[in-house]
Amino acid sequence: MSDAAGTARSLAEVYMDGAASIPYALLRVYRMLSLTDTECMLLIQLIAFRQLEQNDFPTTEQLQQRLGASDAVIGETLQKLLRRELIAIDEIGDPQSGVRSERYNLSGLYQAVAQLVVSGEAPIQSAGSSSGPGVGGMAAAQDGQVHARAASAGGMKAAADGRGAVPVNLFAVFEREFGRPLSPMEVETIGGWLDQDKYAEELILFALKESVFAGKLSFRYMDRILLEWSRNRVRSVEEARAHAQRFRAGR
Repeated sequence: MSDAAGTARSLAEVYMDGAASIPYALLRVYRMLSLTDTECMLLIQLIAFRQLEQNDFPTTEQLQQRLGASDAVIGETLQKLLRRELIAIDEIGDPQSGVRSERYNLSGLYQAVAQLVVSGEAPIQSAGSSSGPGVGGMAAAQDGQVHARAASAGGMKAAADGRGAVPVNLFAVFEREFGRPLSPMEVETIGGWLDQDKYAEELILFALKESVFAGKLSFRYMDRILLEWSRNRVRSVEEARAHAQRFRAGR
């Protein structure tokens, strides 16, 4: 046996010992959950990080390196999974040191998969197969059962900047202004502005512009700006610009 073959065999044994445990049901039903291949692989990576590296909160950069996707795609994918409550971000504290940290919680994903299995929509055994589910079973699961893929949150949308509609990737704009990839918490904050607070994308972008102009580039500062506009019934960039001018004139 050559040295290369021996090394490969040793590595193979190591890989077997270091395998991550992925619920087989997830591979069976991820299409039924309207998950794309990228979304499913990101979830698998989160599972692998936790099981094999004891890393409950991998960074955007780490996920980008594993998936070979852009930082913007990773951010958008995480935000969509958070919106659908397939993942959550828990804040935990060390009782001894008092240090607080964050971790991904995948219980929503496991619950969604379990519900499909229990309901019978995702039978454990593929129909017509005695040797277990395979490619044919996966194809059968897709026929008439796969939901339309949900549009990725924060994708290319039309947003106005006061001069007309332009296609913009909200997350990419923020990353360009900050000069770095967004953290998962920052992605979740933007998602909250869109989905919970119902702020228009054009106003979020204008709040970003205002924070840059003021030299206070932070999500907390932008959140205060957006809340102030909401309290004053500001609904458009023109109204926000006029409000900002009145505020500066009164200082």
